[in-house]
Amino acid sequence: MTRVFVDAWDPSYGSSYEGGEGGDGPASSSSQQVDVDVEVPGAEWAPIDVPTAVRAPDVVFLVDGVRRNDAQLWTAEEDGTSYPGLAASYAAGVVRCDLGRGLAELAAARVARGLFTASPSMEELNAGSVRYEIHRVSGTGEASKLPAAVQPPLTALEIEISAAARDGGSDGADLLIVDGPLRNRRQLPRTIGYVKTQQKQYLPAAQQAVVPRLRPGQRTPVFQILSVFGGWTWYLRLPGSSGAPWSGVVRVECSPELSPDQAIELADLSGATLPRLASSAYKDPRAPQNLVPIAGLERRLRGMLGDARVLHRALARETARTRLTS
Repeated sequence: MTRVFVDAWDPSYGSSYEGGEGGDGPASSSSQQVDVDVEVPGAEWAPIDVPTAVRAPDVVFLVDGVRRNDAQLWTAEEDGTSYPGLAASYAAGVVRCDLGRGLAELAAARVARGLFTASPSMEELNAGSVRYEIHRVSGTGEASKLPAAVQPPLTALEIEISAAARDGGSDGADLLIVDGPLRNRRQLPRTIGYVKTQQKQYLPAAQQAVVPRLRPGQRTPVFQILSVFGGWTWYLRLPGSSGAPWSGVVRVECSPELSPDQAIELADLSGATLPRLASSAYKDPRAPQNLVPIAGLERRLRGMLGDARVLHRALARETARTRLTS
C-alpha cells in the first residue's frame, strides 16, 4: 500500500525539498562530482550517531540576513538611454545562544540601504532621513538581475558583524552557524553552513539511499563536493519531522580549507548541537528546519527594516523633487 505523508512545512513556503518521482530525494541532480570515501568507504555508508564523548559547545552564534525590495526605479539619461534601478533594504544579525544557561540574546545587528543600478549618472538617494547608498552594477543591469546584486553586500555585512560578535564574548570554543551556504564566509573559524531546503541531488544512488534511513540526530558520513564552490558536507536529520523519507533533513557544510579530520569533528559537533535548536510545528511553519534562534532573528531584522510603504512614498517624493530641480 502506498504511504502518504504531509510535509511539515506550511505550503506557502514551498516544500522542504523538491522531491523527485517516488519521493526519494531532491528531483534535480547536481552536475558536480563528489568524493564519498572521505570518512568511510562509499560501500560502507550507514547512518552515524553522535559519539558519546561529543558535547555541544556552551556558546553558539547564529547569523542570518534579510533583504527587501523597497522600490523599482528607472533613469532617463541625457543620451536618451534608460537604466533600471532597485532601492533595497537589508539587515544582518547575530544571536548568541548560551546553551549552558539556556539564554539567547541579540549580539549584533545592522541595517543598510542600497540603490543598485548600472546607470553611470544615478547618485545616492535620501528618502527623508534614510540614505540609499549607490551600488554600481556591471553590464547592462537588467531589472530581473538587480535583486541578486543585493546578496554580496549583505554577505559582507554578515561577515562583519559575525567577527564583531565573537570578539565581544567568545573563548574560541564556540560554534558559528550560518543560515544558508557558506559561500565566501569560509574563512570564519569553527563555522558551518546550514542549508534547510534541499534542491539538488549530490550523492550517487547507493549513498543517497542512506539519507531516508537517518533517525533524528543521525547524520550521513562526510563527503566532498569537488568544485570551486564545493567543500566538505553531510546530511543530518532533525527531530520533529513528519516521517516522510526526507522530512527534517538538512545539509550542513564547512570550509574546504579544513582537513578531513577537522570536517568530521564539525560534523559530530553539528549532530550534538543542531537538534537542540530545531523548531516545533506548532510554533513555526517551517519546522523543524527553521531553527528557533534564526526564526526570532529574522523577525527582529525585518522589524528593523522599517515600514516599506513609508519608504516607498519617501523615495517617490525624493525622485519627483530631483526631477523638478534638475
